[in-house]
Amino acid sequence: MKVSPFARFAWFVLVYNLGIILWGAYVRATGSGAGCGSHWPLCNGQVVPDLEHSTTIVEFAHRVSSGLALLLVLGLLVWAWRIYPVGSPMRFSSLFVVIFTIIEALIGAGLVLFELVADNESLARGVWMGLHLINTFLLLVPLTLTAWWSSGGALLQMRGQGVTRVLLGISLLALLVLGSSGAITALGDTLFPATSLAEGIAQDLSPTAHLFIQLRVFHPLIAVVVGAIVLIATQMVSTLRPQPLVQRIGWGLLVLYGLQLLIGVVNMVLMAPVWLQMVHLLLATLIWITLVLFAATALSERAYRETYSPAVQQHPLTS
Repeated sequence: MKVSPFARFAWFVLVYNLGIILWGAYVRATGSGAGCGSHWPLCNGQVVPDLEHSTTIVEFAHRVSSGLALLLVLGLLVWAWRIYPVGSPMRFSSLFVVIFTIIEALIGAGLVLFELVADNESLARGVWMGLHLINTFLLLVPLTLTAWWSSGGALLQMRGQGVTRVLLGISLLALLVLGSSGAITALGDTLFPATSLAEGIAQDLSPTAHLFIQLRVFHPLIAVVVGAIVLIATQMVSTLRPQPLVQRIGWGLLVLYGLQLLIGVVNMVLMAPVWLQMVHLLLATLIWITLVLFAATALSERAYRETYSPAVQQHPLTS
């Protein structure tokens, strides 16, 4: 199947946004969020600041690349509305890409303007970081669907999906909870670094420890629980929708999640170095994108039609 120029562009925008997400994590992990002061959208009150400090370079580069991302998604929207007819899901998905991108920019602006960056240890910063991660994941949903549908992926059919829809909805919500807890945990690792595993455990167990440190204990537990939810849901959905593509994406999802758990353990043992935090975040976003693709495939018109065709209608788990 030949992929259209629009589809190639949509996949490029998705990959580019992954780069923006990782660069944002680098800004947080290196304490460069205050590199432009409390100014936004200007940097230290200038369009092009003096690039004398590394923190300014890192933060300014992030802002420039994020601005380019906004131009790319606007281009995606205009292109989709020009080539797809009125009422096309492609128009709506590309519109939501722009909406969530703007919200993403506003959250970033809020972090800077309210000085919830660098060494700020307030609870408000933790809340904003959690919301930032949730919005990032929500942005990836329409962006992934736009790329997938424009590449020939079957459109959604939500009616009549029953248990399949419920299982996938629970899995998506569970990953949002895990992602937001991960964002707060990463913030705690940045603000309260430990020099050894023993010191890190002592910090976690201290009754006087900062809330961000105390939450570090719960993130691995949440990861295991969410992993069990994803495993059960994936296996059940793969049984309910036994199409080969659904099966392949489901197995890919489980492999990525298993790898993520392993990386999480290594991350704790090595005391969360910046490069490994970025790998951890990359895997988290790939797991989310894969789950979105898994849901889009399992809830597609094609999968529904093939599942309920006369040849397989008597399958005991399809009712």
